[in-house]
Amino acid sequence: MSSVIERLGESQSVQTWHAADRSIGRILLDAGKLKAGDAERALRLAKEKSIRFGEACLQLKLVTQADIDSALSRQFDYPYLHPGEANLSDELVAAYHPFITQVEELRALRTQLLLRWFSADRRVLAIASPARGDGRTYLAANLAIVFSQLGEKTLLIDADMRNPRQHKLFKLSNQYGLSALLTGRVDTSAIERVGHFANLSVLPAGATPPNPLELVSRPEFKELLAHEATSFDVVLIDTPAAEYSSDAQAIAARAGGALILARQNRSRLDAVGRLTAEIQGTKAAIVGCVINHV
Repeated sequence: MSSVIERLGESQSVQTWHAADRSIGRILLDAGKLKAGDAERALRLAKEKSIRFGEACLQLKLVTQADIDSALSRQFDYPYLHPGEANLSDELVAAYHPFITQVEELRALRTQLLLRWFSADRRVLAIASPARGDGRTYLAANLAIVFSQLGEKTLLIDADMRNPRQHKLFKLSNQYGLSALLTGRVDTSAIERVGHFANLSVLPAGATPPNPLELVSRPEFKELLAHEATSFDVVLIDTPAAEYSSDAQAIAARAGGALILARQNRSRLDAVGRLTAEIQGTKAAIVGCVINHV
């Protein structure tokens, strides 16, 4: 593609087009979606019809709309994956299907949280719900992805040391994690970067300890959150189901704020109200409530 780009640069008549669209061609070539000879054909058609390079490729049936969307995401630094790529869980819809309604709703939630909570002084938020199966892990993981896609340096902490799942969604090792960090057996090197998402890191739960509530109640947990809040723009915490333990309340108290999740046709109103009151009793803020329709 470099030779094609050089020739484009020689022509003043197509200089504006070249400046705007050359990276799409390079991305398609680098991804193996386009051959050099086909790029020449697309360039000629684009010039003849005064259309964009990507549109010319589509008219010639050289690539698919999905190929163009993927190239645009890279051009505009909006990373997402094709199904099967990176072998992450299908539950990570924000990673694989960024344009569906569910993900649009996640982006709307992201906007509300940026307006109502996250700031230079507030960077940590716990996600809590009454019962297992409400969708806390799903919400925390996908919300972390959409924050990272915005360019926010994001850390997702799996503090559900009773039934951890984040390492399974992101295909990470769970040998070391939060439990080992809080007992001094490992340092913050346990935090893992997620490939394909430069702004996303995950701290897995680690080995299941006999005393998870005591661990998140220790000063070390609050110190960890304060430290990571200086390194990340957004810190999201996945918590255990509140009906089985008081972990979520303790975590919310140290985070300073919580987002409550309820599941349609499943969560009981009295259980949601009780969890809300218990978290408020710790002096943590209730940032809002989300209804899971999935």
